[in-house]
Amino acid sequence: MLEYFGQSPIIVRSSSLLEDNFGNAFAGKYESVFCINQGSPEERYEAFARAVRRIYASTMNEDAIAYRLNRGLTKKDEQMALLVQRVSGDFHGRYFFPHIAGVGNSSNLYVWDKSIDMKAGMLRLVLGLGTRAVDRVVGDYPRIVSLDNPGRPPLIAGGDRQIYSQHYVDILDLDQDILTNRESEEILDLDLRVEKTLFAEPDFEEQRRKRELGLPSGKTHHTVTLDELLKSTDFPKVMQAMLTAISKAYQYPVDIEFTANFRADKSFRINLVQCRPQQTKGLGRAVTLPTLERNEDCFLSCKGNFMGGNVRLPIDYVVFIKPKEYLTLPEREKYTIARQIGEINLALKKKNAMLIGPGRWGTTTPSLGVPVRFTELCNMSVIAEMAFKSGNLMPELSYGSHFFQDLVESNIFYVAIFDDHNVIFNIDHILQKRNVVKKILPDSKIRDDVIHVAETKGMQIYSDTVNQVLLCK
Repeated sequence: MLEYFGQSPIIVRSSSLLEDNFGNAFAGKYESVFCINQGSPEERYEAFARAVRRIYASTMNEDAIAYRLNRGLTKKDEQMALLVQRVSGDFHGRYFFPHIAGVGNSSNLYVWDKSIDMKAGMLRLVLGLGTRAVDRVVGDYPRIVSLDNPGRPPLIAGGDRQIYSQHYVDILDLDQDILTNRESEEILDLDLRVEKTLFAEPDFEEQRRKRELGLPSGKTHHTVTLDELLKSTDFPKVMQAMLTAISKAYQYPVDIEFTANFRADKSFRINLVQCRPQQTKGLGRAVTLPTLERNEDCFLSCKGNFMGGNVRLPIDYVVFIKPKEYLTLPEREKYTIARQIGEINLALKKKNAMLIGPGRWGTTTPSLGVPVRFTELCNMSVIAEMAFKSGNLMPELSYGSHFFQDLVESNIFYVAIFDDHNVIFNIDHILQKRNVVKKILPDSKIRDDVIHVAETKGMQIYSDTVNQVLLCK
């Protein structure tokens, strides 16, 4: 097999009986391992054998076991095969990567504008290897594309576009024999054998600021937008046709992983890397929202920035992480808070609870949010990620990522709470209620100065996906 692949980089992937099945995606639960596949035959063989051992070992990792428990699959026979693929991409000096990669969904439940056609599908696109598209990555944001109108700008303010873009590119480093990342500027400066304007545009905002400050213009930096690619090539049209064809064959919505490589004339080749049934419950029945007479009468109201279809759901408890108090904790204590969220998650298993915290849930970097594992919030009915500007904490609308797959499979409603004019967020409705966290966990050393749990009988959350309106009162 190694002779067949030569010294092309390969990826070894799990392929089990339960994985990627209808209703059980196992998204990100088992390992996939890149083999750079350089060096002597003996070195290449040993690297491949390590990858095999690592993937089989991943069937017994904590997340995989918890997933099988939660899905009632512990008594199912889980047999594991392996899939070995040549990595799609090209050599660019010492680096190997495809021009772009990403995730595609034939049904788009993330609609931030009521004009979006949900049946047209969506993409989550990145420059380089697709590992940045399937995982939530610190400080980086993939390009979200609704295929009914690929040129529709992303849901961010114009001046923030550079901030909420892709800053690093995942690549294979042939010299160091590792999967790693490099700044997007370094990758764009390589000979990509196609104009880099296809993937990025000059940062005009930076140039304007330099002129205003009287600074020398220096080198022009670029922002990865993929705008030109989406506007001037048939790539979005082909992706939509591909998703439609595969979904028709499955007779079910699908999600795919793919790569694409371009030529100087803007022609391209797409490689379909993986396909599985898309975990989606659909929009659900239409919900009529109650009339809001005064802003102060509701706990939360927003337009857009939520996922989970139409809901009308009672909320028994709200679990709130106080952002200022959380930010002042040393890093070790932030991990303690994450573990305590897991205890609350277990205690409220049979209740309808809403979990609200600053920044990103499930991040590996505590300065950007609360580093919980998915199994530590899997019993929540609603999770909310809250922007907190003084700590530079921002939600990440991660539609298409493994994290999102877990939310959908667990039937968890998601909302991002931004600090703007479309949002009403009266947190005092919760903080003025008695903190019952020690009543729920009487034997735990719970940090009730950081975690506030309020009993909220009578509260309900409503969402209208078509009109993109959410109300909780």
